[in-house]
Amino acid sequence: MNLDDLNFGNAFLYSCYFDKVLGHEQFVSEHVISYQISGETHIDHQNGVIILKEGQLLISHRHQLAKAFKYPAKNKEYRSLSVMLNAERLRKFGIDHHYALDKKYNGMPNILLDSNPFLDGFFQSLVPYVEQAKLVSPQMETVKVNEVLTLLLETNPELKIFLFDFSEPFKIDLEQFMIKNYRYNVPIENFAKLTGRSLASFKRDFQKIFNSSPRKWLKEKRLSEAYYLIEKKQRKPTDIYLDLGFENLSHFYSSFKEKFGITPAMITAK
Repeated sequence: MNLDDLNFGNAFLYSCYFDKVLGHEQFVSEHVISYQISGETHIDHQNGVIILKEGQLLISHRHQLAKAFKYPAKNKEYRSLSVMLNAERLRKFGIDHHYALDKKYNGMPNILLDSNPFLDGFFQSLVPYVEQAKLVSPQMETVKVNEVLTLLLETNPELKIFLFDFSEPFKIDLEQFMIKNYRYNVPIENFAKLTGRSLASFKRDFQKIFNSSPRKWLKEKRLSEAYYLIEKKQRKPTDIYLDLGFENLSHFYSSFKEKFGITPAMITAK
């Protein structure tokens, strides 16, 4: 049995699962700070893997690709609380508190933070907002977001540039980026944004480099990798389809048979 992620307004996200699950969203569009209540979150991002353990905090930078694998603890469900720090709120907070808003952050996109009584207490104080979500007004939500920003900056002042970086991704090598990140299941628009291009420019450049449309190339690339993993590495389809960007097992099987004329089971039976 699984309980889906629950959104409370635009800022608070509560997750509770009883089985291992891959997080649905693989594009981090806004800064987010997460607190692990129980279980573990394994974040597969563009620079490696981070494991968020019980009682730990993680702050993630906007505009990045990341997969969150959620693991329940032994004899306990998976539970986490997150606060979305959207750009509009951050700009207002930065202006009100006289922070520089024109510096670009070039550090690590995901940072594990040391636990402290103030931030622990803050996330404990969010419990009523979860339990009484319908009673939470926009003003109450803003107060809590400003509270966590204040605590973050008081206890981790080095996060100033991280939090108030409002720059957009610059144009990068499209071929290198796609070969490295084709496994992420995100809309084409997000790939375009992360490579510093408009959607039209992305499609045009993509066609020149790969001689294919983005959607067709992604499907072919993922299926070719799946064939290799099943045939050469003896991987099970159930273990790889999510990693390769397929939404469900049925979609993976039908796409695989359409391309290769056989099912994954026929490969393993050879």
